[in-house]
Amino acid sequence: MNALTLTWSIAGLTALGVITRPFAWPEAIWAVLGASLLLALGLIAPWDAWAGVAKGLDVYLFLIGMMLLSELARREGLFDWLASIATAYAKGSPKRLFVLIYGVGIVVTAFLSNDATAVVLTPAVYAACRTAKVKDPMPYLLICAFIANAASFVLPISNPANLVIFGGGTMPPLSRWLATFGLPSIVSIVVTFIALYWTQRSTIAADSVSPVVESVPLSHSARLTGIALCATAVLLLGASALHFDLGLPTFVAGCIATAAVLAITRQSPVETLKGVSWSVLPLVAGLFVVVEALNRTGLIDALAHQLTQNASLYPAQTAAIAGTVVALGSNLVNNLPAGLVAGSAVELAHVSDKIAGAVLIGVDLGPNLSVTGSLATILWLTALKREGLHIGALSFLKLGAVVMLPALALSLAVLLIQ
Repeated sequence: MNALTLTWSIAGLTALGVITRPFAWPEAIWAVLGASLLLALGLIAPWDAWAGVAKGLDVYLFLIGMMLLSELARREGLFDWLASIATAYAKGSPKRLFVLIYGVGIVVTAFLSNDATAVVLTPAVYAACRTAKVKDPMPYLLICAFIANAASFVLPISNPANLVIFGGGTMPPLSRWLATFGLPSIVSIVVTFIALYWTQRSTIAADSVSPVVESVPLSHSARLTGIALCATAVLLLGASALHFDLGLPTFVAGCIATAAVLAITRQSPVETLKGVSWSVLPLVAGLFVVVEALNRTGLIDALAHQLTQNASLYPAQTAAIAGTVVALGSNLVNNLPAGLVAGSAVELAHVSDKIAGAVLIGVDLGPNLSVTGSLATILWLTALKREGLHIGALSFLKLGAVVMLPALALSLAVLLIQ
């Protein structure tokens, strides 16, 4: 077996291991195992592997900052307070609770990113369901997974992958971004809501929400944590407008907020740090190394050549096909490394904004098909496990096919005809 075939085989098995989790091993083990195997067999040089890991630096910093803020909010009771507010507004209606959570998910994703929705909103929704004495919280928790990707191209900061596609100073100004992605985002959000509600309608109809909710006081430390989350949202908007990377500002905000609240409440940082899902970091790093090895096989050059050739002859068809292929491919290797490959190919091919936009929609919305399509969904799974909940990869795939495919098709169609 030659090096090219071996590299692709290991990459495929790594993706399969991350998705199916044989022996119930965590996803991170399979990603690191695949990267280590590539190194051990000499299919990628150590310095190239390190270059792949380094490409994810901004993502690591972003995740650490968000996970610190999330754990802080959980421990200080901010989620319990938000849950009591949400269930009070639901007024005993499971349908109203579903709509309310979906609306909150749109706002959190748009202004704090899809990863924040998975990390910050999921435990808040679970707390709301527990407070409301909901029989089955899964329909409401599924909102966090699907809206995290469906609303992730509302703004440039809504998904770190957006900055990968439009990197290198090519990020369009906010006005042009909204003109390009405004309508497709609305379509994505609306179609995802309709499809998700339709699939969960029987469970929601059979459910009940307690009309009487005990009021939860907002502590001083929880208020400080909430202010930190809002300040982080403003900080990210400013960093995005100035074309700065989002990782460092988020990391700094998370560290400062955590240190300040723990100092005020005189708590040890040990329990907060133990609550963070650190295994996500080696998972991402391993995937970046695998993609870097694939890049060394000439993948990006081949994709760029194909894009350039087809775009000149069939621009609309190329955009639709590119968006669809990237959407499906993101579920095999995760959308962050897939976004790196697609973004590099788009930049090298010098294609139109329509094709670049279609690729971005594929990277952002496509991962709603599987549990490992995006980092946000993996973080969502981690949050579920923490609460003792689980959803199988096949069950999510069946649901994702019903929810994602129509949303992707209509969003791409609107992008191309507007």
